[in-house]
Amino acid sequence: MKKYISLFLMLFFTVLTFAQKTVSGKITDDDGEPIPSASVTVEEPGKDAILAYGITNSKGEYKVTFTSAESNVDLKVKAFNQKNLIKQISNSDQTLSFKMQSEATEIKEVQLKTRMITARGDTISYDLKAFDSKNDRSLADVMKKIPGIEVNTDGTILYQGTAINKFYVNGKDLMEGGYGTISNSLPKDAVQKIEVLENHQPVKILQNKIPSDQAAINIKLKNAVTMTGRGEVGTGFGDPWLWNVKLTPMFFGQKSQWVVNYKTNNMGEQVENEGNILAFGSGWEGKRINASQNDWLNVENASTPNLPVKRYLMNNVHYLSANYLTNIDKKKEWELKANANYTNNAVERESYTESNDYQRGTHYQSNIRNNFYTDKAKGELIFTKNAKKGFFKNTTSFSQFWNSDRGLTDITDPFGTRQGNESVNSPTTSFQNSLSTILPWKEKMINIKSYINYQDDHQSLDITPASYVKIPVSYDSITKQFKFFDFLDANTIRQNFNMKTFQANHSANISFTQKAWTFTPEVGLNFSSNKMNSELLGLGNNGTIGYGNSYSNNIKYTNTTPYAAVGVNLKTESWMLFAQLPVNFNNISAKDDERNVSKSLNKVTFEPSAFAQYSFASFWKASLRGSISNNFGDISDMYAGNILSNPGSLSSMSPLNPINEINSKSAGTGIEYRNPLNNIFFNVRYNYSYAKRNLTANSLNVGTGASTIIYEVNDNTTTSNTYSAEVGKYFPKFKTNASVNYKNTESESFQKRNSIGFENNTVDQSVGVKFNNTYFSWMSIDYNATYSWNKRNNISGSDILTNGYNHNLNLFVYPAENHTLGFYWDQVNTSNATSTYKNPFFDVSYQFTWAKKKIDFEVKWMNIANRKLFETYTVDGFTDTYSRIQLRPSQVMFTVKFNFK
Repeated sequence: MKKYISLFLMLFFTVLTFAQKTVSGKITDDDGEPIPSASVTVEEPGKDAILAYGITNSKGEYKVTFTSAESNVDLKVKAFNQKNLIKQISNSDQTLSFKMQSEATEIKEVQLKTRMITARGDTISYDLKAFDSKNDRSLADVMKKIPGIEVNTDGTILYQGTAINKFYVNGKDLMEGGYGTISNSLPKDAVQKIEVLENHQPVKILQNKIPSDQAAINIKLKNAVTMTGRGEVGTGFGDPWLWNVKLTPMFFGQKSQWVVNYKTNNMGEQVENEGNILAFGSGWEGKRINASQNDWLNVENASTPNLPVKRYLMNNVHYLSANYLTNIDKKKEWELKANANYTNNAVERESYTESNDYQRGTHYQSNIRNNFYTDKAKGELIFTKNAKKGFFKNTTSFSQFWNSDRGLTDITDPFGTRQGNESVNSPTTSFQNSLSTILPWKEKMINIKSYINYQDDHQSLDITPASYVKIPVSYDSITKQFKFFDFLDANTIRQNFNMKTFQANHSANISFTQKAWTFTPEVGLNFSSNKMNSELLGLGNNGTIGYGNSYSNNIKYTNTTPYAAVGVNLKTESWMLFAQLPVNFNNISAKDDERNVSKSLNKVTFEPSAFAQYSFASFWKASLRGSISNNFGDISDMYAGNILSNPGSLSSMSPLNPINEINSKSAGTGIEYRNPLNNIFFNVRYNYSYAKRNLTANSLNVGTGASTIIYEVNDNTTTSNTYSAEVGKYFPKFKTNASVNYKNTESESFQKRNSIGFENNTVDQSVGVKFNNTYFSWMSIDYNATYSWNKRNNISGSDILTNGYNHNLNLFVYPAENHTLGFYWDQVNTSNATSTYKNPFFDVSYQFTWAKKKIDFEVKWMNIANRKLFETYTVDGFTDTYSRIQLRPSQVMFTVKFNFK
């Protein structure tokens, strides 16, 4: 591992120190007048490859920085109505000024031709028309084909492998990070170009003072005022009857913007995920999170396959959202944003599992059928002022969940066959308010931030009959018999749970700038409190049965952390640096008198983090990052009363356990290259992480399907090394975008199972390719493939080798104008030492386009082979496991697709 770290660091510092040179000067005409907008490029002699380029300003001045191993390079200057100038210069720092000769150009024919990728400063622009195909309809369809940009399955947009921090439309952030609705439903015809804003600092008063290592996306529309949107209405044949409705009108004006979105289907599409926040902006804007429930109690869950979700999701979803933005002052500095969404979703799931433990001689079977019901609403109100002379942002959000889950389980194990009915009801209320303001004070800036979060979780788990639950309390080594927990005369087991969570983060800082440096001293207070109550009950014919203090909790956990910190930032033409140097005064306590829990910890920690980036030779960036952090667990490590978290797990923590302490260190380095002149993008990255814990989890499994986790005082460490690389290029001549990526992760950790300790070593590797082509007028193709191979050891000491292959092929043929034939092929293969499973899925479609009205009529047949089951077989040490999971059957859909304008 040290060898790899040394190799990456040597490569990083070699790049930083390798012969970087700067040429600057002034370009004038015959009369000595400056020539603006002249292009200045540096090339290696005899090679048609640009090392660096620059554009003269209004004074005719230029500056070009480049890196080359050659002793001489060619400097080329081009300007309109001037004779091209070429001069060979030495590879050294120098100042060169040139006088160009006038040369009139006779223009016989003018063709306006926009470059597909252009760069100006930190902004890279993509002409959308250069990348789309005849079958593309939405912004997301085209973005997946652009070099340097990647779209994850959850909708997150990555640039050079890193998630973006903002998503704008005509410079306005309507969606506040929840941009999935726009990217999926904004018609491509409304878009002029996509702009990538590299190293984007969204807070204007901090620009050129506090740098950022993330990029943003700005969608520039063709018109300043645009009414648009997408819609689909579909029906289909299957079991049950199928439907799909998508209605998303949008308006983008100079003063206001809005998007209304309603989507419903029962054909396996997760439209409800469009409500997730995918880009979180800058920490200077305050804090925003995706509100979620604390899921302590669960029914037994059917397995899900490693397949695209649309292949197995049995859903019935309704998702409604509305987003509105308006300027509320004449200067257009103040914005009011109101966002709301509502989700109602019902999901069915079923799987069968059969396993053999040859060490114990046991056989285990289970068939699980689930119904998951999601019912949630969210509202958000945001006031923002983002100006060069001040910043203010207040975000208030409220979320309410009324979720419930159901499970019907049939189990066969050494103790017989039994069936259980399980249900969890889990209402949750969540309220958040985040405030951040930055005020200029002379040459300084004052920032005040406040974040408050309150959440109330109620959950109850019911299991009928009580005899279904098998919780071992002792084992007789002579008779080799387990004694199980006696639920007395209960018919139903009920686990009640309630937790109230309060979190407050307050801070104040002052920033002052000295040349290119900005220093920010800060003080703050982070406070969190959890109060948890739980009780295990039996419901019988004679009323409610209690099982004593050992099966209840009334614990309060608090974490109070005052801190002082200094932020250091540097922003120059080549360097970007930001570091945070905090000292935290941690005060943690947990108390539950009835179960003898009384724990406290007071510890001072220094938790620095830093990032440095160096830009050179116009197209290159090299970076280093590192951090140290400490975590002291949470209330889930503290409770001492038993909780039946699911029918197979009754667990508690010893009141004698110390507070969990985790010290984590991480470091990383990377090199990026993006050249819009020849359409090449690539990045190479290395990341290292290390964590040391004072406790080790010992998982006890007695072969009944039940397990208990006990924490032991024993230091253990976890390490991980990840290497990744990606290279992509767009070939304009062939209208082809292609990329290749590779990733390798090596991790080491210590685990205990049934009191036997073992080292858990894993190596995960994958290589992927992405390819799309629109060269032929009668055909277009999109292809993505990933091959992965894995090695890990197990408790028996042997290595387990697995590999997988999956690809996605979309082929479209255009036999005649306005007619499209589509062929879709998803392939998922998995294999291990004993078996191989191949899972192909095929779809076909026919689409007719009413060009005048821009309406598409589509018939699509999905899962032609009618594969109804996904099967796997695995061997892990002394255990083999077979599973099969219910999939969506074959189905046919007829859909009408249209733009609102």
